[in-house]
Amino acid sequence: MSDISCLLEFRQVGYRYPDGSTGLDGCSLGICAGTRNALLGANGAGKTTLFQHANGLLKPQSGSVHYAGAPVDYRREGLRRLRSDIGLVFQNPDRQLFSASVREDVSFGPLNLGLDPATVRQRVDAALDAVGLAHYGDKAVHNLSFGQKKRVCIAGVLAMEPQLLILDEPMAGLDNRMREELLSVLDALHAKGITLLLATHDIDFAFRWADRIHLMSGGCCAASFDAAELPAKDEALKMAGLPVPKVVELHRTLVRRGLLPEGACPRSQPELLALLEA
Repeated sequence: MSDISCLLEFRQVGYRYPDGSTGLDGCSLGICAGTRNALLGANGAGKTTLFQHANGLLKPQSGSVHYAGAPVDYRREGLRRLRSDIGLVFQNPDRQLFSASVREDVSFGPLNLGLDPATVRQRVDAALDAVGLAHYGDKAVHNLSFGQKKRVCIAGVLAMEPQLLILDEPMAGLDNRMREELLSVLDALHAKGITLLLATHDIDFAFRWADRIHLMSGGCCAASFDAAELPAKDEALKMAGLPVPKVVELHRTLVRRGLLPEGACPRSQPELLALLEA
């Protein structure tokens, strides 16, 4: 039975690529409005294929995808509306950037919606400001750093004013400073009510950041649960080929040694340190 609170829902979605390899195999999961979601799984588990189904780049060969309670309409106008509401940011920004300047690139989506120039300009300015690139509009895209290119991709999606932002491995290739900058951008977007879904291999980050965690394995969602429940999901993590977060292992060790009482596991190392100092 479907969950009426789901903004985006996959119902037993199946998909095989032309070479016969399995992309998705009876995959079911739901993304609730206003939540931060981490999708984890090994390479080839189906994460990218799932994302391409989310905004209609791929169409299920079996099962169905539902958005805002209704089946996705794969006709041209239906896909246009869907892609306005669901923004997808690829792992490699060079797959998504094709204009000479930052402003031209971010303007592309709103212009295709047929918006008037003043509205497009307002949306582009707001999107660039949201990702910390307010003064980069006239910059040449090819002169940007890798992290800046990722933020331009996010701005291009934000200019469409989406309800749901999907990011495929957004932290890949970023150093610690760029990761923190991007995380600040994502947290600010979430505070504005945008639902977030991102793929990551970083179980420690997912445990610290997400509201909900979804584990992919063999083309299906093996488990979905609140992130706070992750310390009790050893078996599900093992089946998905994922380790236990370091902070969980450390908390268990401290409890065994009597240095901390039994209780809920903190979600980050600073929280764990605060418990020790209390």
